[in-house]
Amino acid sequence: MKNWYALYVKSRHEFVANNELIKKEIKTFLPAVKKLRAWKDRKKWVDFPLFPGYLFINIEPWHESFLSVLKTRGAINLLSAEPGYPTPVSPDEISSLQLLIESGRDFDIYPELKEGTNVRVKRGPLQGAVGTLVERHDQHLFLVNVELLGRSIGVKIYADDLEAN
Repeated sequence: MKNWYALYVKSRHEFVANNELIKKEIKTFLPAVKKLRAWKDRKKWVDFPLFPGYLFINIEPWHESFLSVLKTRGAINLLSAEPGYPTPVSPDEISSLQLLIESGRDFDIYPELKEGTNVRVKRGPLQGAVGTLVERHDQHLFLVNVELLGRSIGVKIYADDLEAN
């Protein structure tokens, strides 16, 4: 059974490593956002990785699979809680991130937040996403946490669109 893992890559090599892994027929997920960049002579929408230095891969938990990934151009290391044993990322976290990205809604990135209530979105474009509810500046935010990276993505949401998980 395949698991999702977080791959740490060289600075500014997220898209390079992603393309190389796709050529090796390895399923990847590189969450990215478009930002308007301005130069002296022009403006252009550019893709930026949501988590600079990281992308997610879906592989079998075998030594050969890990080795194949680490031999990819730009790859540095698979994140692990215990040295030598890559730690899988929760499939719920990956699917919630994918839902949030595909929704097209504006969001912000926050440091990992432990406090708050675990919630599931019960309606709307994020239906089924699992995350944490926090209140910030009198607004409710729905956060999708990727605990292994120590990061969260937040989007403004109406509390009545949520249910306890």
